[in-house]
Amino acid sequence: MSESLALASREAESGKRLLLPRRSLGRTGFRATAVGAGDVADRKLGLDGCAAAVTRALDAGVNVVDTAPGYENGFSEEILGRALEGRREGIFLIDKLDDFERERVRPQVETGLELTKAGRLDLVVFHGLARLEQWRQIAQRGGAMEELGRLRDEGLVRFRGISAHDPETLRSAILSGLCDVVMFPLGPSVDERYATRILPLARSCGVGTIAFKTFAAGKLLSDPARCVRYTLSLDPDVALLGMSTPAEVDTALAAAATATPLTLEEERATRAWARRELEAKGPFWWNPDPHVVPSW
Repeated sequence: MSESLALASREAESGKRLLLPRRSLGRTGFRATAVGAGDVADRKLGLDGCAAAVTRALDAGVNVVDTAPGYENGFSEEILGRALEGRREGIFLIDKLDDFERERVRPQVETGLELTKAGRLDLVVFHGLARLEQWRQIAQRGGAMEELGRLRDEGLVRFRGISAHDPETLRSAILSGLCDVVMFPLGPSVDERYATRILPLARSCGVGTIAFKTFAAGKLLSDPARCVRYTLSLDPDVALLGMSTPAEVDTALAAAATATPLTLEEERATRAWARRELEAKGPFWWNPDPHVVPSW
């Protein structure tokens, strides 16, 4: 670990608030930290241990936290319910919907509210769309997105969006005007179309951008600082980083605290490094088929 990384890690461990940069999360008006706490679920640590890890991130200044009902079957939502107790104000809480049927939207939101004890969810997204047809079904008149809008009008949800692993789906969702925020992969292992096409389109439409897969689902942890620097150089509104354990929190915050923008040459070198690291591990499901030419 470099001297600067070691210093940032010690600051996080001592409880000192790191000066994480903040920016507007699209048109939501929320001033978000550059990194958020994602992948919050590790049953080996238990509820108290996981909640302590989230608290560690919050104490360091992180103000975006992410969960989903499918993360350890609701355990992740329970963790955030414990960690956010008494400190809900000023924290942007993201939850997800794994069932896209209209009649299942309200029960999922109500369960999320119960487990997180949040009172209101800041952002609810339809989780992990992989095909354009899924988005079209959700967005159709009388569909699940309309029902989520009803819950927004009731004050249970503030903003709507999707997380997706397909550029065509993300493009359609952004242009629909129905999404306040989109979540998608960005990192040295990720297809460049997300960065060159989706990111600028979302910005131009005022749609917030939240990135994930910085570490290629844990496969690029030999140099986490390099991965974080790469993703932050692409400049999404927020990069979600795995923060299930105290060690993960310290690693993520240390990398973010020392990150500076990459040059184009450094970006290319980082992608080449990732290819070497991931050689023979096959294509990744979050990337579109590289041989399919997009229609736009």
